[in-house]
Amino acid sequence: MPTGAFERGAENAITDVPGVRVGHSTVRSADLNTGVTAIVPDVLGASRRRLPAGLAVGNGYGKLVGVTQLRELGAIETPVLLTSTLSVFRVADALLTQLLAAPEHEHTTTLNPVVGETNDGYLSDIRRRAVGDTEVAEALRSASSGPVAEGAVGAGAGTVALGFKGGIGTASRLVTVGDTACTVGALVQTNFSGLLRIAGVPMPAAEMLAADPVEPIGNSCMIVVATDAPVDGRQLGRVANRAVFAMRGVGADYAQGSGDYAIAFTVHDPSEEAVAPDDELSPLFAATMDAVEEALINSVLRAETRTGPEARTAHQIPVDAVRERLVRAGVI
Repeated sequence: MPTGAFERGAENAITDVPGVRVGHSTVRSADLNTGVTAIVPDVLGASRRRLPAGLAVGNGYGKLVGVTQLRELGAIETPVLLTSTLSVFRVADALLTQLLAAPEHEHTTTLNPVVGETNDGYLSDIRRRAVGDTEVAEALRSASSGPVAEGAVGAGAGTVALGFKGGIGTASRLVTVGDTACTVGALVQTNFSGLLRIAGVPMPAAEMLAADPVEPIGNSCMIVVATDAPVDGRQLGRVANRAVFAMRGVGADYAQGSGDYAIAFTVHDPSEEAVAPDDELSPLFAATMDAVEEALINSVLRAETRTGPEARTAHQIPVDAVRERLVRAGVI
């Protein structure tokens, strides 16, 4: 599959951005396929309480916690967590509990947790709100650099995308902003409708599955973009816009009931280097779209078939059939 104009990072994951770790906690039983995923920037702590960040809202049908302060101040103060729609408030509370117990927050009286969600109610008993303190602690504790588990794990355990089983996907690109070599990485939680395209080649679920395609409940996507580029919160809002644009490249239909959000942050220390001028940002924008598009595709390619309540099933995409279509189209 073409990678675009930019080289991938070593792991082709958001963890290629220095100091960014990812952890999952997955809850699975006869009627539950759910969980939480944590994106943890190590530089957040006693010495740095905020990181520059930006937000893009493609469609606001969602329950993103912490959104107004993020937009107002152009910064995040906590790791970014992703989970199931009705668990989002429990997860935000659990994240606060974890952080307020840390020494650097001994005297903290205000803290803005950032928690996003998509609806995994097709494959999980969402009303049980099964994600809370234990799962958040596990996701944070297990967060690591290096390879990132993708597909039906963590916050992607019960999601559905483009007629197939969806989930968590990640990718990264190496890019130069001005004279500065940078990395941009994306992690996505996919639960949206449309007709899947890979490298422009249609992959209709109605043709590729023996079973009927699945329409997601909630119809949403969360995108988290991390970079070490020397950019500020306003510029990261522009990066986040490009992340949402990338959804169209894989065939998203941006349905009425979708909650399509992108959060972009940088781990770059603004005291070390001046912010890049806007006219140097085009490569960063392009690399972001490439990374997000591949992350979206990976979320489907890496997902496994899952069955939930009332025997509802979302099927994994047949990878051999994908390869065959790409070969026929001359893509690979």
